[in-house]
Amino acid sequence: MSDIRKLRLEQLVQALDLEGHIEGGYFRQTYRSKRTEKIHTCVGERVTATSIYYLLTSDSHIGHFHKNLSDIVHYFHLGDPITYYLIYPDGHLETKVLGSDVLAGQQLQLVVEGGVWKASAVSSDGAYGYGLIGEAVAPGFEYTDMQLGETATLTAAFPEHCQLIEAFCRKN
Repeated sequence: MSDIRKLRLEQLVQALDLEGHIEGGYFRQTYRSKRTEKIHTCVGERVTATSIYYLLTSDSHIGHFHKNLSDIVHYFHLGDPITYYLIYPDGHLETKVLGSDVLAGQQLQLVVEGGVWKASAVSSDGAYGYGLIGEAVAPGFEYTDMQLGETATLTAAFPEHCQLIEAFCRKN
Protein backbone atom coordinates (compact mmCIF):
# COMPACT_ATOMS: atom_id res chain seq x y z
CA MET A 1 0.00 0.00 0.00
CA SER A 2 1.42 3.38 -0.93
CA ASP A 3 2.16 5.99 1.73
CA ILE A 4 -0.57 8.25 0.32
CA ARG A 5 -3.26 5.61 0.78
CA LYS A 6 -2.02 4.76 4.25
CA LEU A 7 -2.14 8.43 5.19
CA ARG A 8 -5.68 8.75 3.82
CA LEU A 9 -6.73 5.71 5.85
CA GLU A 10 -5.18 7.11 9.02
CA GLN A 11 -6.87 10.44 8.33
CA LEU A 12 -10.23 8.70 7.85
CA VAL A 13 -9.91 6.76 11.12
CA GLN A 14 -8.99 9.96 12.94
CA ALA A 15 -11.63 12.15 11.24
CA LEU A 16 -14.42 9.67 12.07
CA ASP A 17 -13.00 8.97 15.55
CA LEU A 18 -13.05 5.20 14.99
CA GLU A 19 -11.79 2.52 17.37
CA GLY A 20 -11.08 -1.20 17.06
CA HIS A 21 -14.10 -3.53 16.96
CA ILE A 22 -14.36 -7.01 18.46
CA GLU A 23 -15.53 -8.40 15.07
CA GLY A 24 -12.48 -6.92 13.34
CA GLY A 25 -12.08 -3.55 11.65
CA TYR A 26 -13.00 -0.23 13.23
CA PHE A 27 -16.25 1.45 14.27
CA ARG A 28 -17.97 4.27 16.08
CA GLN A 29 -21.57 4.50 17.16
CA THR A 30 -22.98 7.65 15.57
CA TYR A 31 -26.58 7.46 16.74
CA ARG A 32 -28.55 6.00 19.64
CA SER A 33 -32.23 6.86 19.85
CA LYS A 34 -33.09 9.05 22.80
CA ARG A 35 -36.83 8.43 22.52
CA THR A 36 -38.39 7.56 25.83
CA GLU A 37 -40.46 4.76 24.30
CA LYS A 38 -38.57 1.48 24.18
CA ILE A 39 -39.15 -1.59 22.05
CA HIS A 40 -40.01 -4.74 23.99
CA THR A 41 -37.98 -7.74 22.76
CA CYS A 42 -37.60 -11.32 23.97
CA VAL A 43 -34.45 -10.25 25.84
CA GLY A 44 -35.72 -6.99 27.33
CA GLU A 45 -36.32 -3.41 26.31
CA ARG A 46 -34.24 -1.81 23.55
CA VAL A 47 -33.99 1.67 22.11
CA THR A 48 -35.73 2.04 18.77
CA ALA A 49 -32.56 2.30 16.67
CA THR A 50 -28.79 2.74 16.63
CA SER A 51 -26.30 3.46 13.87
CA ILE A 52 -22.55 3.06 13.38
CA TYR A 53 -19.71 3.60 10.96
CA TYR A 54 -17.84 0.35 10.26
CA LEU A 55 -14.48 0.29 8.48
CA LEU A 56 -12.54 -2.70 7.20
CA THR A 57 -8.94 -2.03 6.14
CA SER A 58 -6.13 -3.84 4.36
CA ASP A 59 -4.60 -4.42 7.82
CA SER A 60 -7.87 -5.53 9.43
CA HIS A 61 -9.76 -6.82 6.42
CA ILE A 62 -12.12 -9.39 7.98
CA GLY A 63 -15.33 -8.88 9.92
CA HIS A 64 -15.56 -12.25 11.71
CA PHE A 65 -18.65 -14.48 11.74
CA HIS A 66 -21.28 -13.27 14.17
CA LYS A 67 -25.02 -12.95 14.37
CA ASN A 68 -27.26 -10.29 15.83
CA LEU A 69 -30.71 -10.43 17.34
CA SER A 70 -31.86 -7.31 15.46
CA ASP A 71 -32.18 -6.62 11.76
CA ILE A 72 -29.35 -4.51 10.31
CA VAL A 73 -29.27 -2.39 7.17
CA HIS A 74 -25.73 -1.89 5.82
CA TYR A 75 -25.00 1.17 3.63
CA PHE A 76 -21.90 1.44 1.44
CA HIS A 77 -20.15 4.80 1.80
CA LEU A 78 -16.74 4.70 0.10
CA GLY A 79 -13.57 2.79 -0.64
CA ASP A 80 -13.16 -0.77 -1.89
CA PRO A 81 -16.12 -3.18 -2.16
CA ILE A 82 -16.89 -5.36 0.85
CA THR A 83 -17.96 -8.98 0.37
CA TYR A 84 -20.52 -10.41 2.81
CA TYR A 85 -21.00 -14.11 3.53
CA LEU A 86 -24.42 -14.89 5.01
CA ILE A 87 -25.33 -18.28 6.47
CA TYR A 88 -29.04 -18.61 7.18
CA PRO A 89 -30.43 -20.87 9.94
CA ASP A 90 -31.36 -23.51 7.32
CA GLY A 91 -27.73 -23.61 6.09
CA HIS A 92 -28.32 -21.65 2.89
CA LEU A 93 -25.28 -19.51 1.97
CA GLU A 94 -25.48 -16.16 0.15
CA THR A 95 -22.59 -13.99 -0.96
CA LYS A 96 -23.30 -10.28 -1.49
CA VAL A 97 -20.98 -7.42 -2.40
CA LEU A 98 -21.47 -3.90 -1.08
CA GLY A 99 -19.84 -1.34 -3.34
CA SER A 100 -20.39 1.53 -5.73
CA ASP A 101 -20.26 -0.40 -9.02
CA VAL A 102 -23.97 -1.17 -9.28
CA LEU A 103 -23.61 -2.05 -12.98
CA ALA A 104 -21.33 -4.91 -11.94
CA GLY A 105 -23.93 -6.19 -9.45
CA GLN A 106 -22.59 -4.50 -6.33
CA GLN A 107 -25.18 -3.21 -3.88
CA LEU A 108 -25.34 0.15 -2.14
CA GLN A 109 -27.28 -1.33 0.76
CA LEU A 110 -27.84 -4.77 2.23
CA VAL A 111 -30.40 -5.95 4.76
CA VAL A 112 -29.36 -8.78 7.09
CA GLU A 113 -32.15 -10.09 9.27
CA GLY A 114 -31.50 -10.98 12.88
CA GLY A 115 -30.41 -14.59 13.41
CA VAL A 116 -28.32 -14.82 10.21
CA TRP A 117 -24.60 -15.53 10.60
CA LYS A 118 -22.52 -12.99 8.70
CA ALA A 119 -18.88 -12.33 7.95
CA SER A 120 -17.34 -9.70 5.72
CA ALA A 121 -14.07 -8.92 3.99
CA VAL A 122 -12.45 -6.14 2.02
CA SER A 123 -9.59 -6.95 -0.35
CA SER A 124 -6.21 -6.66 1.32
CA ASP A 125 -4.79 -5.13 -1.88
CA GLY A 126 -7.67 -2.92 -3.03
CA ALA A 127 -7.21 0.49 -4.63
CA TYR A 128 -8.16 2.38 -1.45
CA GLY A 129 -6.97 0.00 1.26
CA TYR A 130 -10.32 0.21 3.06
CA GLY A 131 -14.08 -0.09 2.73
CA LEU A 132 -16.42 2.10 4.79
CA ILE A 133 -20.07 1.33 5.50
CA GLY A 134 -22.77 2.54 7.83
CA GLU A 135 -25.17 0.29 9.70
CA ALA A 136 -28.65 1.04 11.04
CA VAL A 137 -29.92 -1.42 13.65
CA ALA A 138 -33.52 -1.80 14.81
CA PRO A 139 -34.31 -2.50 17.57
CA GLY A 140 -31.11 -0.77 18.71
CA PHE A 141 -27.85 -2.67 19.10
CA GLU A 142 -26.70 -4.06 22.43
CA TYR A 143 -23.56 -6.20 22.77
CA THR A 144 -25.57 -8.82 24.65
CA ASP A 145 -27.63 -9.28 21.46
CA MET A 146 -24.57 -10.25 19.38
CA GLN A 147 -22.95 -13.68 19.31
CA LEU A 148 -19.46 -14.22 17.89
CA GLY A 149 -19.10 -17.39 15.87
CA GLU A 150 -17.00 -20.23 17.23
CA THR A 151 -15.37 -22.44 14.61
CA ALA A 152 -16.31 -25.78 16.22
CA THR A 153 -19.94 -24.79 16.84
CA LEU A 154 -20.51 -23.36 13.36
CA THR A 155 -18.77 -26.20 11.49
CA ALA A 156 -20.86 -28.71 13.44
CA ALA A 157 -24.04 -26.85 12.47
CA PHE A 158 -22.99 -26.11 8.86
CA PRO A 159 -20.38 -28.70 7.80
CA GLU A 160 -20.93 -27.85 4.13
CA HIS A 161 -19.39 -24.41 4.82
CA CYS A 162 -16.47 -25.55 6.99
CA GLN A 163 -13.73 -23.91 4.86
CA LEU A 164 -15.48 -20.55 4.86
CA ILE A 165 -16.20 -20.80 8.59
CA GLU A 166 -12.59 -21.67 9.41
CA ALA A 167 -11.38 -18.71 7.33
CA PHE A 168 -13.78 -16.19 8.87
CA CYS A 169 -14.13 -17.17 12.54
CA ARG A 170 -12.14 -15.16 15.02
CA LYS A 171 -8.99 -16.87 16.25
CA ASN A 172 -8.62 -16.55 20.02
